[in-house]
Amino acid sequence: MTTDDVRANSATTGGPTGPVPAAVTDAAAEAAADAAVAAERVDATAWRRMHPVTPAIKAWKVFVAVLAIVGYQLLDNLDALEQVRHVWLVLVAALVAVGLVGLVYSALAWRSTRFAVTDDAVHLRSGVLFRQQRQARLDRLQAVDVVQPLLARLVGLSELKLEVAGGAGSAVSLAFLKEDDAEVLRAELLALAAGLQRPHAVRAEAEPEALPAALPRAAFADAPERAMYEVPMPRLLVATLRSGAMVGLAVLAVGAVVVSILSRDVGAAFVLVPGLFASAGFIWTRINQGASFRAALSPDGIRLRHGLTESRAQTVPPGRVQAIRLSQSPWWRARDWWRIEINVAGYGHGEDQARETVLHPVATLEEAMVAVWLVLPDLGVDSPQATLDAALHGRDQDGGFTAAPRAARWVDPIGWRRHGVLVTERALLARSGRVFRQLDVVPHERTQSLGLAQGPLQRRLGLASFVVHSTPGPVSPSVAHLDAKVAAALLDEQAARARTARAAAVPEQWMTGPSA
Repeated sequence: MTTDDVRANSATTGGPTGPVPAAVTDAAAEAAADAAVAAERVDATAWRRMHPVTPAIKAWKVFVAVLAIVGYQLLDNLDALEQVRHVWLVLVAALVAVGLVGLVYSALAWRSTRFAVTDDAVHLRSGVLFRQQRQARLDRLQAVDVVQPLLARLVGLSELKLEVAGGAGSAVSLAFLKEDDAEVLRAELLALAAGLQRPHAVRAEAEPEALPAALPRAAFADAPERAMYEVPMPRLLVATLRSGAMVGLAVLAVGAVVVSILSRDVGAAFVLVPGLFASAGFIWTRINQGASFRAALSPDGIRLRHGLTESRAQTVPPGRVQAIRLSQSPWWRARDWWRIEINVAGYGHGEDQARETVLHPVATLEEAMVAVWLVLPDLGVDSPQATLDAALHGRDQDGGFTAAPRAARWVDPIGWRRHGVLVTERALLARSGRVFRQLDVVPHERTQSLGLAQGPLQRRLGLASFVVHSTPGPVSPSVAHLDAKVAAALLDEQAARARTARAAAVPEQWMTGPSA
């Protein structure tokens, strides 16, 4: 049973999380103008093009999309097409024409696209008919990913994706570069974002397509890394087969058989086909994205590598993770497996969010604790392992948690004993869920704002839900059905902790140390 309405009472400790004011439009226009001015100051020799094979890869993607649309239309109009002479010849000619047009346009777009790297930003010029000028400031860099779609991987190319704090549309994509060049440029950008300076005294002659153009490859060597965990493929497959999507797929399959038998018409079962495809697609996505998943720790951040048909290498700089969520379905309870997701500023938008925000697709208890340690090395307690064990498996006051009162059983009779919150010197831990267990961890300095939510039944019972606002992402921390007075006191105390922690936070340029 849930609350009937929500009344928020926010205590802001960081940036706003509400509706974007109209003045943001003017700010965006000013930012675009500043980007254009900054680009004009870039040395003309610093501008570089993407790899020459880029137009062919992008044209192929357009061709496949058109082919899929044409194929779908053909299936719906086979009877009408049979009346047209030489229909297949016409279709092939049309597809070839579309492919040629796509190739020509991609070539023109490639010629008009340039990028340059300076000490403080990455500049990108693009557009055939309408020119676009973009600037990704390195001091706002959140993460750098090296992505390899299947076709690009076959020819040794990669896409470099820069996630920058600034909301939707702030990411910058450099597609496509040589695989080695993308890795070198990734290391250079992370080093610059960390506060290291480019050796301007070193000027080396380089080929126009070489990266970096005016720096020796050793100038920004890739930081060493230490492997932390790796997901075995058998575990990923078993975990996927034991997921809710697989249960749904089995139910739909049985339903299709039952409907066909009862109606004595096989066609009646086709009403369940969309659901079957959706469940199968979800299962394939989980396997495709979680394959070969491994994590490593390096001076430039947490390195995540994963993907089957599309290989992705992420580097999340330390201190950029805003919140952590550990979740467990009842089908994983026997193995004590956990899925770990994170909020990263700049990662909360777009269709790739589901794959970009996974810290571990299916972790053992030991690996889950390692994953939390990667993000928050100091949990602020004497025994982190005991605290996390109580947070993941305990209930009531286990582990020192402030739990929901007995009155909460009227609004959540099953899971009320799991609701609880623990505040340590470094973070806030929110525990919930008895059937579907969940733990959210938010470092104090990453708190955006706080709020209380209270429905009419909660008011009558003297309860309130405590809400922690984070950056966009899969983690929405909250603790439901606390005592209203406890929740109100926690609101004030946590707001003060967040302000203090934010004031004492280390600088964003982490490699330069506190004196930067």
